[in-house]
Amino acid sequence: MPTKFSLQRPQGDDHLRQVCDTCGFINYVNPKIVAGVVVGDDRGRVLLCRRAIEPRLGFWTVPAGFMEEGETTSQGAAREVWEEAQAKVHIDALLGIYEVPRISQVHFMYRGVLIGDEFGAGPESLEVAWFDYENIPWGELAFPTGTWALKDWAKVRGQETFMPFSNPAGSEHITHAKPKNAPDSV
Repeated sequence: MPTKFSLQRPQGDDHLRQVCDTCGFINYVNPKIVAGVVVGDDRGRVLLCRRAIEPRLGFWTVPAGFMEEGETTSQGAAREVWEEAQAKVHIDALLGIYEVPRISQVHFMYRGVLIGDEFGAGPESLEVAWFDYENIPWGELAFPTGTWALKDWAKVRGQETFMPFSNPAGSEHITHAKPKNAPDSV
């Protein structure tokens, strides 16, 4: 029997949800969690990956991606380093939690160091390279959250403990949807 869904407000809920018209199943659509690592070294360099996939093909990013079911955020972050940079990483701290409600995402970014010296381009990367912090290709970074994580990493480089960061002040125009009746940019 084909299933047909319609938008309904279930009893006791304040949001419209996709509800099966046949059986009443409610399809809750929840935000996606992204996990990643700013991988640094004792020389002040960071490991970046040039994306081999869309979105933002050809741009640089910290190793990061969507969590899989059954993972913790730190496990997902370490797995992403392996998949994108073919490297094993020791995660030492949660660097920041960045929220992007416009696209229903929450980004958990960690700070870590490589275990060993081995790394290379995984299937989602065109290349992987170390960058001195001063030489990061800022204009070629794929995502704002990666930029924020790199800048926050620099603020706590060498600190053993610190409070995790969050979205920088004034970033709402990037992270939140434009109001429906707001004028286009001038």
